[in-house]
Amino acid sequence: MIGIGCDHGGIELKNTVIDYFEKNNIEYKDFGTYTTESCDYPVYGKKVANAVASGECEKGIVICGTGIGISITANKVKGIRCALCHDVFSAKATREHNDANMLAMGARVIGPGPAIEVVKAFLSTDFSGDERHVRRIAMIEE
Repeated sequence: MIGIGCDHGGIELKNTVIDYFEKNNIEYKDFGTYTTESCDYPVYGKKVANAVASGECEKGIVICGTGIGISITANKVKGIRCALCHDVFSAKATREHNDANMLAMGARVIGPGPAIEVVKAFLSTDFSGDERHVRRIAMIEE
């Protein structure tokens, strides 16, 4: 299951990603927000990050205006490796090298078409398991 959440600035893009999930039978849990009314991104970044850290969700996707604040928030949760990506190469690399378990995007930075390609790359790329990457992840977790 994929956890997804956003603030008011990311709701349109979140709904685009949810449409993609539904069309492709990808199981997800929507942690909000559900309106364009101004809200605080840390609330939703923490909800998704906690769900991933607890094992309730396998991976998470969080969206705010730039993706910066919500990714910082998610990374405060122990066990989370959230990567801010706006291109396919970065999405693949963070899965292969960092075993990132969360993806952050900025709705004001990336359009809906490229965002779906980033989501596809993130969800379909496996961690390489190379010793050097395992070692580096362990160093991050210290």
